[in-house]
Amino acid sequence: MTEGKWDEKFVVFLKKYYWDDILQLANSYPDQRSLEVDFYDLDVFDREIANELLFNPDEVLPSANNALQQIDLPVEKKLIDAKVRFVKIPNKIPNRDLRSKHLLQFVAIEGMIRKATEVRPKVLNAAFQCMRCEHVTMVPQNEIKFVEPVECENETCGRKGPFKILVNQSVFVDAQKLQIQESPENLKGGTQPQSLDVDIEDDLAGLVKPGDRVIINGVLRSHQRTTREGKSPFYDLVLHANSIEYTDLEFDELEITPEEEEEILALSRDPEIYQKVIGSIAPSIYGYEDVKEALSLQLFSGVAKHLPDGSRVRGDIHMLFMGDPGVAKSQLLRYMVKLSPRGVFASGKSASSSGLTAAAVRDDLGDGRWTLEAGALVMADMGIAAVDEMDKMSTEDKSALHEAMEQQTISVAKAGILATLKSRCALLGAANPKYGRFDRYEGIAQQINMPPALISRFDMIFVLLDTPNEDMDSKIAKHILKSHYAGELSEQRKNLPSSTITQEQVDGHMEVIKPVINPDFLRKYVAYSRRNIFPVMEDEARDHLVKFYMDLRRMGDGKDAPVPVTARQLEALVRLAEASARLRLSNVATMDDAKRTTRIVYSCLRQVGVDPDTGAFDVDVIASGTSKSQRDRIKTIKEIIKSVGEKHPGGKAPLEEVYAEAQNQQIDRQHAEDLIARMRRSGDLIKPDKEHVKVV
Repeated sequence: MTEGKWDEKFVVFLKKYYWDDILQLANSYPDQRSLEVDFYDLDVFDREIANELLFNPDEVLPSANNALQQIDLPVEKKLIDAKVRFVKIPNKIPNRDLRSKHLLQFVAIEGMIRKATEVRPKVLNAAFQCMRCEHVTMVPQNEIKFVEPVECENETCGRKGPFKILVNQSVFVDAQKLQIQESPENLKGGTQPQSLDVDIEDDLAGLVKPGDRVIINGVLRSHQRTTREGKSPFYDLVLHANSIEYTDLEFDELEITPEEEEEILALSRDPEIYQKVIGSIAPSIYGYEDVKEALSLQLFSGVAKHLPDGSRVRGDIHMLFMGDPGVAKSQLLRYMVKLSPRGVFASGKSASSSGLTAAAVRDDLGDGRWTLEAGALVMADMGIAAVDEMDKMSTEDKSALHEAMEQQTISVAKAGILATLKSRCALLGAANPKYGRFDRYEGIAQQINMPPALISRFDMIFVLLDTPNEDMDSKIAKHILKSHYAGELSEQRKNLPSSTITQEQVDGHMEVIKPVINPDFLRKYVAYSRRNIFPVMEDEARDHLVKFYMDLRRMGDGKDAPVPVTARQLEALVRLAEASARLRLSNVATMDDAKRTTRIVYSCLRQVGVDPDTGAFDVDVIASGTSKSQRDRIKTIKEIIKSVGEKHPGGKAPLEEVYAEAQNQQIDRQHAEDLIARMRRSGDLIKPDKEHVKVV
């Protein structure tokens, strides 16, 4: 077909299918310069053109644009620079499967934006002025070679330079370079994500930022590599974008068939649904029923709310595991990343703050300019970010988490780039105590190398202790050995041709560690719930949460009583109740959900929010690292040292006298020594010699 025939066909097609959209475009032109066309409409209209678009886009795209620009409009306007943007392209190819056969085809690439340069003007037609005779030469883009001089068209001059470009007479278009990489959830374990450079122009430039999940449709081209020795035989793939589709809707990449939807709904009606989900979380790890129940709620998450004043209340549930080595913390984290429809795993020791949040990097993508690169928390947007060894992170890296956890955004101010990225993910952290094992008689903040302000942002903190218990140890040992035995049978049958082990034997022993719900199906169940279920809490359930909160607060009514809980814990209760309703696909959070929530939170608070000296709930044990009773004792010791010091020259108080006076005020010697050591570390006391102390 000749070019004219393509143009005419497109005029007929656009008028038939998109007349109203064209009129709307004309009203908004030139602010809006794109007409979005669904590929399937073109396929229904003329299969031949649709096929040509996929395999010969360089012939078809100009015709589509010409047709749009030629259409007679009922208004006094010409769509001179308007473009047709094709969406829903069936030729979707994963990054790692792109080959030379796909060159010059119209393809759809799905993934996450990893880097984005600034939007800058790009010359389409350059006007060069000869510096000698001032003659102006117009050069189209495909002939512009900035490195080589352009020959002057003036016959009497004939010079080869120098020239200057006339900006006011040249034609420019906005341009930007992106890098799109495979989404983390589509990667098989241990594989490096593949990325692809993308060139975007005109009104598409500046639409996306790092961390956005998109499908970019465009023509795949190749650019020859250049090395120091000259041009290389290798080519880099570059996608010249025609359109961008957002897939930022929750877990759009997980396709659920109608049959699977029926299965999901049937499973949600199962009265044992909670036990089944709990039994599907890390079945190879024995016990931890309460921890697994909390993890199941974290998977489903509460509902994020957007308030009329523009603020956003997070729905994601943050959890922290803290405890002895060898209690399977890391295994639980890795399993949760596998179950979450979007999950990213990072280790605190090997992750820097920019690796977790976002980095400003300088590379060849933007001709040596600074670009933004998304980190783990941005990539886990709408999923779970599991960070192991949180206590090993540097102070700067921990401070980067504050905003990511509460506001769920990441503000970047680096190398002149000011940007805010989304990190709407639940954080699942694990940390080890400073001195190897957890000491139940010391506050959590003293034992974990993390700022109390960061610890207080977690909705739930679980302390996993490794305490010898004959009955429990026996069950764990048997479970571990059964798991290993099942693995041994499976490996021998797979790798030893002479093996007499049958598949039935393997399956029988695998039952011990087989999840009740298949992990792939559970991911879809979670995605379906988070996409479609938005529970509202019943009055009765709300009253129960308020009563629970008020009962705890009432413990702090007395003048000298500690503050048991803060409003942060109440928000955590709401999120957990919503997650509990979502787990069984209910749009109503009932009294049962509220009771389940208060039971989990109460067991959590009993582990970490209790003053070891008095046994009372005290939120300061978590929030500031010092309980109310400890603060009172520090004050008493300080006054004792002051009064004893006044009786001695230079205000130096003998330690033995201080201990004796402390004993009179019901503070035993052990506690007094600990408190004096703490005050010395904080700079409130000095020790002039071994026998004396003095208040600063």
